[in-house]
Amino acid sequence: MKRLTAIVYGRVQGVSFRHYTRLEAQRLGLVGWVANRPDGAVQVVAEGDEPALEKFVAFLQRGPAMARVTDLEMQWQEATAEFSQFGIRW
Repeated sequence: MKRLTAIVYGRVQGVSFRHYTRLEAQRLGLVGWVANRPDGAVQVVAEGDEPALEKFVAFLQRGPAMARVTDLEMQWQEATAEFSQFGIRW
């Protein structure tokens, strides 16, 4: 199990990015959270198995239909098992 911390830049707020990120994470069996940042980016913390996280990264690189991702910063760590579901933080 791995942990991905990602910051997604571009047109990622106001385009349902958090909603679709949560749906994709749930579909892939991941746990963690997604939140808007004050700088206009979106931060994501997700834990799960590596193949599912790799598919999740592919989603984050493109986002939902209305989004335009310009950059994705990622950091990988061992999972902490602190989450039981994937949610949206406000």
